[in-house]
Amino acid sequence: MKTGGQLIVDALEANGTDRIFCVPGESYLAVLDALHDSSIRTIVCRQEGGAAMMADCQGRLTGKPGICFVTRGPGATNASAGIHIAMQDSVPLILFIGQVASHAKEREAFQEVDYKRFFGDIAKWVVEIDDASRIPEFVTRAFAVATSGRPGPVVISLPEDMLTSEVEAPEALPHTPVETYPGGTELDALEMLLNGASRPFVILGGTRWNEEAVAQMRAISEAWSLPVGCSFRRQMLFDHLHANYAGDVGIGINPKLAAQIKAADVVLLIGGRMGEMPSSDYTLLKSPYPDQALVHVHADAGELGRVYRPTLAINASPAAFVEAFAKRKPAGTPPWAGETAKAHGAYLEWSTPPQTGPGAVQMGPIMNYLEKELPHDTIFANGAGNYATWVHRFHRFRRFGTQAAPTSGSMGYGTPAAVAAKALYPDRTVIAFAGDGCFLMNGQEFATAVQYDLPIIVIVVNNGIYGTIRMHQEREYPGRVVATDLRNPDFASLARAYGGHGETVEKTADFAPAFERARASGKPAIVEIRLDPEAITPTRTMTQIRDKA
Repeated sequence: MKTGGQLIVDALEANGTDRIFCVPGESYLAVLDALHDSSIRTIVCRQEGGAAMMADCQGRLTGKPGICFVTRGPGATNASAGIHIAMQDSVPLILFIGQVASHAKEREAFQEVDYKRFFGDIAKWVVEIDDASRIPEFVTRAFAVATSGRPGPVVISLPEDMLTSEVEAPEALPHTPVETYPGGTELDALEMLLNGASRPFVILGGTRWNEEAVAQMRAISEAWSLPVGCSFRRQMLFDHLHANYAGDVGIGINPKLAAQIKAADVVLLIGGRMGEMPSSDYTLLKSPYPDQALVHVHADAGELGRVYRPTLAINASPAAFVEAFAKRKPAGTPPWAGETAKAHGAYLEWSTPPQTGPGAVQMGPIMNYLEKELPHDTIFANGAGNYATWVHRFHRFRRFGTQAAPTSGSMGYGTPAAVAAKALYPDRTVIAFAGDGCFLMNGQEFATAVQYDLPIIVIVVNNGIYGTIRMHQEREYPGRVVATDLRNPDFASLARAYGGHGETVEKTADFAPAFERARASGKPAIVEIRLDPEAITPTRTMTQIRDKA
């Protein structure tokens, strides 16, 4: 006989869970008690949104479900931001929510929420476990759902009395991973399309990649001389200094790259959905009928033909597809090899940061310094805002497993993601980029980094405004500024108040020594860069945007 709380922890252990992220609540005390005797590491966070984003980051970097526990009502609704990210980004995650006791349901009891209705549109599956003896069944199924097809978040509601009841239940067994492989007929058709092409282009995206698959994709690109782009915030899928890399297919795309994709006769889209952002509002690939012959490779059959009608649909995970197609070789020397080299040259030019700009701090030299000093396996985490352009466009990703950033464009992601990444890979350098507005959405998780001695470095680009919104505001309603000015704390002092290390950068030359002191401190650190709000983009000032409008 075991309690429901014990059975939950047993099922997590059976499925290989090594850590969970949580904010404690009285609604799932029985689970917390069972964790006391478990080998699972429990990381307590400061807000449920941050906890869910940490779980997302773990799922993003490992391909295995990140696990998060929160309490009912406000705890669950706080966590919804992380669930939305995981859904739009196709990341495996399982959120467990303590729920009101069975006898109190449907009475609008204390903090009661109908989770099937609340999470129904932003999760792959939502379930409430009423019978503790079925916990092994439901938890194992949750792992299967979260990881199969197009990965995503699962939400499990746990009534309080179910967790404390004692029952007999079968021993939990691990879920069986489900792989989808391409057929020989589809590979033959793709080979024929490529051998007949003159201007092919490859776009990598989505999840269900691994280090070996990335290496196999590199070999495919070399064998076929294929130009390769990475979808929005999936840049870690291809070495940016490889001769075949053509650039990122996302917000603010290189115009030369956009023209190349539009002019392609065959586009091979592997793993991605090519949503609104990477498709430049469905202009690079027109929906529903692209101008190019589209070969769409995706692990979920439901995504094939959902937005675009493909010329060839291949229902396979990226890892299984590249393993199979790596055995295929071109009929002769591809005629487009020269264009591939030109595309890489255009990328190198596009990704070289400007060295001048308004104000006393120049971000271009700072990015050059980081590119020179940081190891190739450094993990970069960021949320959303104009500041992220400096990472998105000018950081050259070299290895798989080095990027944690939401394709959903959610603010507040970078700091909690960095905490999870450092917990996962304590020997690697982890950098969080955040704007001042972005940091203060989940900056309290810096306390989690201090509590668990996780020496992340958070670079806060502080321009005193919600930069992206101000940019749009000045473009659409020039001079009519409302709700985008911010008054911020001294971020370096805030870091020290938390027990970390703090630095303030007010001139470009200050950055390198400040960063080195932060790295040498061995503590979680914040390096605040005080950036002139005129430096709103790498190429245009706020005044230029306003004057043009």
